[in-house]
Amino acid sequence: MSSPGAPSHERKTHVQPEIERRLSQYIASALSRPLPPEVELRARLHLLDTLAAIISGSSLTPGQKAIDFVTAEGGRPEALVLGSSHLASATNAALANGMSAHADETDDSSAIAALHPGCIVLPAALAAGEKWDRSGADLLRAMALGYDLTVRFSVALGAFKFHNAGHCVPGFAGVFGAASAAAAMAGLDAERVGQVLSYAAQQASGMSSWRRDPDHMEKAFAFGGMPARNGMAAVAMVASGMTGVVDVLSGKPNFLGTFSVVDGQASALLDGLGERYEIALTTIKKWCVGSPVQPALDAVEILMRDQGLTAARVSRLRIHLPTTALTIVDKTTMPDLDIRLLVGALLTHGDLTFDMIHDHAQLTAPNVRQIASRIDVLPSEELERLRPDRQAIVEIDTTDGSLLSHRTYVVRGTIQNPMSPDEVETKSFGLLAPIMGDDRARKLVETVATMGRVESLRAFRDLLILK
Repeated sequence: MSSPGAPSHERKTHVQPEIERRLSQYIASALSRPLPPEVELRARLHLLDTLAAIISGSSLTPGQKAIDFVTAEGGRPEALVLGSSHLASATNAALANGMSAHADETDDSSAIAALHPGCIVLPAALAAGEKWDRSGADLLRAMALGYDLTVRFSVALGAFKFHNAGHCVPGFAGVFGAASAAAAMAGLDAERVGQVLSYAAQQASGMSSWRRDPDHMEKAFAFGGMPARNGMAAVAMVASGMTGVVDVLSGKPNFLGTFSVVDGQASALLDGLGERYEIALTTIKKWCVGSPVQPALDAVEILMRDQGLTAARVSRLRIHLPTTALTIVDKTTMPDLDIRLLVGALLTHGDLTFDMIHDHAQLTAPNVRQIASRIDVLPSEELERLRPDRQAIVEIDTTDGSLLSHRTYVVRGTIQNPMSPDEVETKSFGLLAPIMGDDRARKLVETVATMGRVESLRAFRDLLILK
């Protein structure tokens, strides 16, 4: 296979500053570095979890609209639009698959980065892997690389401060993770990777106005589709011969100097690179809901299991959350972020499934709303100071006059309280089977478990095509 990063007599050689040089070399050599066994296992689990998010999300309105859009756009058939049989350009496939991956709140999340890495990185890495026909081992290494860069750019920008200033963190930080993963899959050399980083920086964008969209459509675009598409586009443009500056992180002006809300954070981009793998620290969600809701659901489920809590016993329920979390999950127009409705549904039905969350009639039924009306969501500065840890305190005044309470210190699915591989496979199968059928879903789960032995991603996509 010829590499788009191969030397050309027509190219000028540029001297990269230190930070760009180290990052670019790390990205360009990523596919040649085996992952530690425990990191490869985590990469396989996040691959399966994100594929399940994409394929299940393709059945929801944001995913369907994204598929319709890129199908109508046409273009060179380079990569599969999951949830369909359509092949689109790698850039458009990354867009559609990114939107499907975050069509709801099923996908993984990074507490420290205030974003969802999987819905950004995998769509770009997979599309590039199909375009340049890479292997399953390459995909796992590119994913780990993309998570590393996505999280580090978020930290360098100031993550939660950046979010509170009105910026959309995934659109700014995620584009670098997507671009890095795709650049590795494209086989670009270090100099061209530096130019990819510049094209990624030029496309970094987004505002948190997505919170006013009741359909989760714009959020799916801003959190998944846009950064995945922009990162893939940056690589496609440079691979085609377009050139750019090689000092976007340290020249004047530069990316962090223009956008970061914290000082002196360029070092965060290199901190622990090659030693601390962010994919191994990213949460795989137990619940298919917004990340700030997870600890409250964990607490209520434990009280239901250990204290016999039922909806009928609830007189008043108080949920204490970090102050910042309230801006996302309290009085929102998005059902899968509405903490009152979600807790009310869990208490009413005894469970909270993917189908239930997306059945508007079930989620907003009178008996659920009745419980939701008894729930108070309160800001806690104590919990806010604990960020990036997500915690919640749930207190319940019962109808018999007793007080029940539980504090979630560690959310299920985090690295401190992880779901087992069997649990991740069970969750993923439950999301895949209704769309693909039991046999194909089971085959996909089995194949991902041995992804390092998959020789061609173009052959792998045959398992993903929906007739």
